[in-house]
Amino acid sequence: METPFKKLLVKLYIVIVITSLLSGCSMIEAPFELPNQCSLTVNVNSDEMCSLFFGDTKILEWSGPKRIDGLIWGIYRLKVTKSNFIYWEETFLLTAGENISLSPPTDLVFVQGGTFTMGCTSEQGNDCYSDEKPSHQVTLSDFYIGKYEVTQELWESVMGSNPSYFKGSKRPVESVSWYEAVEFCNRLSDKEGLQRAYSGSGANITCDFNANGYRLPTEAEWEYAARGGKQTRNYKYSGSDNTGAVAWYDGNSGYNTHAVGLKQPNEIGIYDMSGNVWEWCWDWYGDYTSPSQTNPKGPSSGEYRVLRGGGWIIYARYCRVALRVSGMPDGRSSSNGFRLARTR
Repeated sequence: METPFKKLLVKLYIVIVITSLLSGCSMIEAPFELPNQCSLTVNVNSDEMCSLFFGDTKILEWSGPKRIDGLIWGIYRLKVTKSNFIYWEETFLLTAGENISLSPPTDLVFVQGGTFTMGCTSEQGNDCYSDEKPSHQVTLSDFYIGKYEVTQELWESVMGSNPSYFKGSKRPVESVSWYEAVEFCNRLSDKEGLQRAYSGSGANITCDFNANGYRLPTEAEWEYAARGGKQTRNYKYSGSDNTGAVAWYDGNSGYNTHAVGLKQPNEIGIYDMSGNVWEWCWDWYGDYTSPSQTNPKGPSSGEYRVLRGGGWIIYARYCRVALRVSGMPDGRSSSNGFRLARTR
C-alpha cells in the first residue's frame, strides 16, 4: 500500500533526478522500490536541436539522434527545432519500464523566408493567363511545407478511411474537399499534441497562423516553395523547365496518380509540386493587385478556394508554378489533393 510518506519520497526522488540530469550527473538510485525505469529514443537529423521537459522543467538538450536511459515514469514534452524554428513538439507519457522511440511523424521541408515576384514572370513565356497578372512582390516569413503530397497511408492513419479513386498507400490522397483537408489538419494536430490551426465551420472557418499545428499553405507560400524559395533557379515548372522530369501530367501519367516522390525534386527538396494532383491552398480565390505584400492570406471572403500545381489529368501548361485555378470548397475530384504546412 502506498502511504502519504511514500508519495512524498517519490516526489523528492523526482526532484533529485531532475537536478542530477541538469547538472550532468548520472541517474541516482532511489532508496526505495520504484516502478521500472524507462528509455526514450529520438530519431532526428544531426542539425536538429532537441529539448526534453519533465513538467515545465527542461532536463536535457542535445542535437541529433539520441537514446536516453534511466528516465522515470511520467509526462514528458519533446521540442525539436531547426534553424531556431520549432517544427515538432510532442507531449507523451512514459509508463513503468517502457521503452519508446519517437520520430517526426510527417516529412516537412523548412522554407527560409524571403521576397519573390509572384505571378506571371518572364520564364512563364506566353503561357500566362489573365489571373496570373499583375505580377507583384511578396515577402514571406519562414515556414514549413510538406516534402510530399499527403499520402493515402497518412490520411487513413488519421481519418480511418480512404476516399481515393486510385488506391495505393504511397499515392496522394484525392477525392477530398477543402473542408475535409482542413479537418484532417486539425485531427493530425490533435494526434500529435499540437495546437489546432483551424476553428469555426463552413464559410466562417478561420486560421490561427501563430498556432504550431498543421494547416494548408497560403497561395503565396505554395508558389514561393514551388519556385524553390531562396534557392530558385527560375524554372517554369517546380524544379525544371522539362515537365516530364518533375511532373505526372496527361503526357506521361497513363491517366492515373502515382506514388509520391518518384519524380525529380525542386531546388529545396520538395516533390510533385507540379503534376500528380492539384493541391488545395488556404486562400479564397481572387484577383491579384500590384502593391507589394507581406505574408498575404488572400481575400477575406469568396466562393471558391485556390488549387495549385496541375495534375495527372491535365496538360503541361497547367503544371506551371504560376498557374492558378479554383474549386468549390465542398467539391471533390480524383485529381484534387493537398500537402501540409506549418508556421512553426
